[in-house]
Amino acid sequence: MDRAGLIKVNFSMQTVRGWMARYVPLAGLLGLFGGAQQASAGDYDGSPQVAEFVGEMTRDYGFAGEQLMGVFREVQRKQAILDAISRPAERVKPWKEYRPMFLTDARVARGVDFWRQHEAALARAEQEYGVPAQVIVSIIGVETFFGRNTGNYRVIDALSTLAFDYPPRAPFFRKELREYLLLSREEQVDPLTLKGSYAGAMGLPQFMPSSFRAYAVDFDGDGHINIWNNPDDAIGSVASYFKRHGWVAGEPVVSRAMVRGERVDEGLTPGIEPVKTVGELRALGWSSHDALRDDLPVTAFRLEGDNGPEYWIGLKNFYAITRYNRSVMYAMAVHQLSDLLVQARGAR
Repeated sequence: MDRAGLIKVNFSMQTVRGWMARYVPLAGLLGLFGGAQQASAGDYDGSPQVAEFVGEMTRDYGFAGEQLMGVFREVQRKQAILDAISRPAERVKPWKEYRPMFLTDARVARGVDFWRQHEAALARAEQEYGVPAQVIVSIIGVETFFGRNTGNYRVIDALSTLAFDYPPRAPFFRKELREYLLLSREEQVDPLTLKGSYAGAMGLPQFMPSSFRAYAVDFDGDGHINIWNNPDDAIGSVASYFKRHGWVAGEPVVSRAMVRGERVDEGLTPGIEPVKTVGELRALGWSSHDALRDDLPVTAFRLEGDNGPEYWIGLKNFYAITRYNRSVMYAMAVHQLSDLLVQARGAR
């Protein structure tokens, strides 16, 4: 969505926010969502689930019921989204196949360009939040190829389809739909215009609405948070997210491990949560490339690399990356891409 698509009011943002605070809790969406109030029948017109949801939003958050029903008359149920989310899970790719999907020459080259174009914002984000520029760039590169692939579904279509027609995760997506309508009101944007992924993830960093409201920041100070096509806001928001999820400035992400003995596999972390300490791993035949405290809780994992098994110890900043996407391989892809970006930038 281009910047012109964001509905903005021409007078000062402070004036608007003051007006919103006074009147929107009473008037809800009245007048803000324009054409959404036309009474054309949509896929959710007359839906009991939608009526119940609108009732909750009216009662709990001060939305105007008639106007919100007008929004839902414009919402479309997307069968393609239900097909995509219901598709059987693909076989989990080993690291040697997963890594080349993200660590490509094209992604590194585009990342170096992105870093150069937004160097000032990245340096400021690193200064304010302690998150290295290369990690922020890597996240945006892995998530959307620096804004190239941000999704083509209207966010409200995606979230409504999953909230009202996908029972296995309906509570989660109803919550995200609620958060989306709240952020639309707070940011004075038409909820029928914003685009995202089939699951409702938005903008360059692919934030879900709840993450947007909790962690996104107005990093360029224009009074509006725009992660769709304002890289400064996207950069600051990623840094904010990591800071809030425990990123420790100046600390490493992983340490390569050497292993020996028959009890090595007992040290592997069953999920992602760090359940063993470095000392406990050492007793099972693990040793780290770096000097680590024995009492340090870590995530121990094995990857199937091109040259056989690789053993790694994930540290606190590794765990912070997994808060963005709960996958060991995702976190390693982000980390290794960030290293490649540093190398490529230094070589230019």
